[in-house]
Amino acid sequence: MKMTKQERKGAALITEVNQTEVPYGTLAIWFLGQESVIIKGDGVTVYIDPYVSDYLDKSGPVRSYPAPIAPEDIVGADLCLITHEHEDHMDAGTLPVFHKQNGGAPIMAPACCKESLIAMGVNESLILVADDSRETELFSKLQISVIPAAHEQLDQDADGYYRSVGYVLKLNGVTLYHAGDTVIYPGLVERLERIKPDVAMLPINGRDFFRRERDIVGNMNYREAAELAVRIGAETVIPLHYDVFAGNAEKPGYFVDYLYEHYPEQKCHVMARGERFVYVSGQSFMKA
Repeated sequence: MKMTKQERKGAALITEVNQTEVPYGTLAIWFLGQESVIIKGDGVTVYIDPYVSDYLDKSGPVRSYPAPIAPEDIVGADLCLITHEHEDHMDAGTLPVFHKQNGGAPIMAPACCKESLIAMGVNESLILVADDSRETELFSKLQISVIPAAHEQLDQDADGYYRSVGYVLKLNGVTLYHAGDTVIYPGLVERLERIKPDVAMLPINGRDFFRRERDIVGNMNYREAAELAVRIGAETVIPLHYDVFAGNAEKPGYFVDYLYEHYPEQKCHVMARGERFVYVSGQSFMKA
């Protein structure tokens, strides 16, 4: 069967991911839309919230544009992190294929996601519970801390595990914070100030009465995301969650303009669809 142009493009992007070598003090980041990203450093490839199927098209909102890759393109993954159970983050059209093609890759997710993941065919032994009470080390080179996320409330299950989370990854001499879906809540700023991430990836689409009326749960808006990045001392901030669904979108230019007008020394980067962005920290210029 002849591949379409989009399918060839997706396979080429994954080839790029797998062939990219990342020097110490850097991380390679690929943007797949919404909050879906690929992170690579020191030979470890991590997928966060890979929503690259048309699963929602059958019963919900339609994507504004095709995903840069298809689920079938994903090979060479070492780990998948899921922030919460919403379908555009824990994608039932992507994760079964991801698991089949990357069978040894663990999937870390909130405890409330476990039954759904098993129903998708994920091996229970490979499901790791996102636990904010401890740091997890994987592959002897990646440290993961779980940060509770308020989407729009801090919700916990019967066992006290948070239903929505973000992740801090320490990998290859770089600290990256992926917020997941969250608003700012008491204690979040102080916790992140202590971490002081090199890269902060934050949602900017906001929330309002009319979206709540349509059962669309919101996030921090672009002003809040900009202020948060500055307060926590993030070296570079990347906006997320503004582009896939027309009814729940935001213009990333507003985020950039706000930073330019109020904090012109704060570094930021708006990622193109499917772009490879290599973050370079000061560590990469230090002599051994």
